[in-house]
Amino acid sequence: MTPAARVQTAIELLQEVLGGLPAEKVLTAWARRSRFAGSKDRAAVRDHVFDVLRRRRSVLPTGLNENGRALMLGLLRQDGGDLDALFADLPYGPEAMSEIETEALSRPFPNQVDLPEWIVPRLEAALGDAFGAETTAIQHRAPVFLRANLGKGTRQQAQTALAAEGVVCESSPLADTAIVVQNGARRVAQTKAYREGLVEVQDASSQAAIAGLPLRDGMRVLDYCAGGGGKVLAMAARMKGQFVAHDANPQRLRDLPARAKRAGVRVDILSKEQLRREPGFDLVFCDVPCSGSGTWRRSPDAKWRFSESDLGALTKVQADILERCVSYVKQDGTLIYATCSQLREENEDQVARFLRDHGEFECNHMQRWYMQQGCDGFFIAHLTQR
Repeated sequence: MTPAARVQTAIELLQEVLGGLPAEKVLTAWARRSRFAGSKDRAAVRDHVFDVLRRRRSVLPTGLNENGRALMLGLLRQDGGDLDALFADLPYGPEAMSEIETEALSRPFPNQVDLPEWIVPRLEAALGDAFGAETTAIQHRAPVFLRANLGKGTRQQAQTALAAEGVVCESSPLADTAIVVQNGARRVAQTKAYREGLVEVQDASSQAAIAGLPLRDGMRVLDYCAGGGGKVLAMAARMKGQFVAHDANPQRLRDLPARAKRAGVRVDILSKEQLRREPGFDLVFCDVPCSGSGTWRRSPDAKWRFSESDLGALTKVQADILERCVSYVKQDGTLIYATCSQLREENEDQVARFLRDHGEFECNHMQRWYMQQGCDGFFIAHLTQR
């Protein structure tokens, strides 16, 4: 595909996303029906679409209606693209710019926060002085982080092995296992280091949160909202113990057995009925369903589809999960509450409500990570039985 054809394809796919379809679904469907598009073409189109969605408000030229073409014009203008070459009526490319478009692009761009209007005051209240830096960070691509599997080697050994296969990395100060990929991110899954379990893909804030847990050998650990299992694998790499994973949607756990085998650890997957027959756990980790506002750089269309009613529904689910998990915590055990959200309603407010209802627990640690640190936004609270 030519650069112009990539731009036109992005314009068409953006129209589908603006119509309400998830970006990943739109991009996957296009790739399946477009066998002519090579890996570089797919990557370029994906980058165009996601860059627009990260900056959907700030790239829209003043005076143009919001559509895929206007957004791509604004993105390319801001990023220094050659608009005359790309919008030149080339085969499979976009039509030449109109006088109205040319005039609009000559004006200053609107100084807009790239977030839905309803959520701005909520994030301002939650982030305080950090709000400006966070809204700047949300406009840019998130780095790719890897976790060195301490059960199989050191961080330096992992970096050396990756470098030998063309993946250039640096150590991250955010966690003792965190590695940030500088070059070759798309090759990681094909490397021997990845295939043999020396590294896993995991954001640095999640790694830092796991590194700060009160883990010790011999503990029984339950990852209640385990999802793909990344956090329970990270815990299992730091201590010898018994590890159990559960998720309300068992399909999310389908890859965990293979991942655990690759990592060299054992994780038992239990249903809700099986959990009821288990004795209490020393540590129960609840990375609850949330808005994902700390990860909106990675899935930027999610922020445009997220509504106030969605937030209200999520906070009820979060509170319910915390209530349910109390029964799994043994005497003197610890309940860990975590989200990848930046909203107080999902974080501090949930912890405060839980402590009001459960005087037998106390919060002895609470921490936030911010996108301006280079990682995803993340929140954690340690709730320990008195």
